[in-house]
Amino acid sequence: MAAIPAPIDATQTPEWKALQAHYDRLQAEGISLKKWFAEDPDRVKKLSFDTSDLHFDLSKNLVTDETVKLLADLGRAMGVESRRDAMYAGVHINTTEDRAVLHTALRRPVSDEGKFIVDGQDTVKDVHEVLDRMYAFADKVRSGEWKGVTGKAIETVVSIGIGGSDLGPVMVYEALKSYPRAVDVRYISNIDPNDAAEKLKGLDPETTLVIVVSKTFTTLETLTNAREVKAWLLQTLREQGAIDGSAEQDAAAILHHFVAVSTNHEKVAEFGIDPENAFGFWSWVGGRYSVDAAVGLSIILAYGKEVFEGFLAGFHDLDEYFAQTPLEENVVALLGLINVWYVNFFKAKSHAVLPYDQYLHRFPAYLQQLTMESNGKSTRWDGTPVTTETGEIFWGEAGTNGQHAFYQLIHQGTQMIPADFIAFVNTPNPAKDGDQDIHELFLGNFLAQTKALAFGKTADEVRAEGTAEWMVPARVFTGNRPTTSIFGEALTPHALGELIALYEHITFVEGTVWGLDSYDQWGVELGKQLAKQITPAFHDDTALEAQDASTQALIAYYRAHRQ
Repeated sequence: MAAIPAPIDATQTPEWKALQAHYDRLQAEGISLKKWFAEDPDRVKKLSFDTSDLHFDLSKNLVTDETVKLLADLGRAMGVESRRDAMYAGVHINTTEDRAVLHTALRRPVSDEGKFIVDGQDTVKDVHEVLDRMYAFADKVRSGEWKGVTGKAIETVVSIGIGGSDLGPVMVYEALKSYPRAVDVRYISNIDPNDAAEKLKGLDPETTLVIVVSKTFTTLETLTNAREVKAWLLQTLREQGAIDGSAEQDAAAILHHFVAVSTNHEKVAEFGIDPENAFGFWSWVGGRYSVDAAVGLSIILAYGKEVFEGFLAGFHDLDEYFAQTPLEENVVALLGLINVWYVNFFKAKSHAVLPYDQYLHRFPAYLQQLTMESNGKSTRWDGTPVTTETGEIFWGEAGTNGQHAFYQLIHQGTQMIPADFIAFVNTPNPAKDGDQDIHELFLGNFLAQTKALAFGKTADEVRAEGTAEWMVPARVFTGNRPTTSIFGEALTPHALGELIALYEHITFVEGTVWGLDSYDQWGVELGKQLAKQITPAFHDDTALEAQDASTQALIAYYRAHRQ
């Protein structure tokens, strides 16, 4: 396996210095999107791109032709293309864990079997063997062939996971809700007992199937919730007289009502789940990149094989586009490089993702893990400190809700916040208010916001509206607030797969320029370790004495007020 070269210090390259000089010139001349649009009638055409299902307008970003060229030069100098090719080939670019990074193999067609042997493993063959098992299992559940312990068909699935084992499936399930579902799915992730209590309300355990999603089957939150749901299922079945409480009937109930997404068959069996009903994935798939692996089992159960295959095809088409398109014409690479431009030169601290589609209301939350767990780091892949700002705070909300919440800050605040606006031409739920097409009213807001952010409103324009002079400054919009418009024909499974892969690769491009291993997540470990040490202190004075003064005081408050 090829060795991973040490990361280059981007700030010391001629390409970075050229970008810095270019940035300084733009600041000196004054950045004006109005002027740039007026001077270049082809600006929109030059900064528009298309993938299979998505259309991109980058023209309202703070870039010129020269910026695009210099960013592509930087990407090439930092090895975006060579590192991309290494990732696709299965080189161990996850250096701290010495692993390949092959989420792209999850969506390769079966015709690619035998072409991607990594560490002695035919990755595509292995992926499709698991997919076929998942499809076969889902067919049994969806058709009613798979039955609960009392002989009733499954109507509701409860999926238990956390982080990448939950955020992806929840987001996709919500995004595809306009498609027919064979079963409803509820997702439990938070260890807070309120989550499980609310999600289990109204469920009949006789018609409920539970998926426990944990690769190692050791995740504290997931296993705690799994045991809680197991206790609920058995207790409720006993109260209903469906089982008599004997060990044999309890075991039969678990076999009929629990399956797993895990590779730890021993612990799966200890829990009472038949290892034949455990669906695994591999070390070269990180949790936040796994929604198109077995972690997506709940999606297949709800929507079926055909929808999931379309979802995978969308991923793969975007993967191929990213792999084959030159940097200067590659909208995926350019979006990642433009984000670097904003973070490192304009000193932008956060990035808004604003889907104008209610079905994508969980997409910003999904991206928070994908982007911030990947690039929220201060150490490069060889263990040396970073030399630039890294990461972005990703956040957002579905439009038009966000317009009545935080858009004020984006329009007139002191921080520059680049924003991605996402919308679709067609809606599965057309409606009218009199003669007004409500979807067109909705899309009018989508278009108006990017126009307002780009071009603003001058003091003279405000005065011309008859505004009192003292109030003019409050109604001025400076403009030059950067946005990217992502427009699709419809939110199909294929388009959704493209959209997720888009941000996966944007994250990769940023991490490559910053010299990061975007595929580990050591930052989540310390809190987990300390939680195991602290929890006994609620009742153990010796454990309490080992804690710091603040923790001791907070536990004392807990002891005094716990009912």
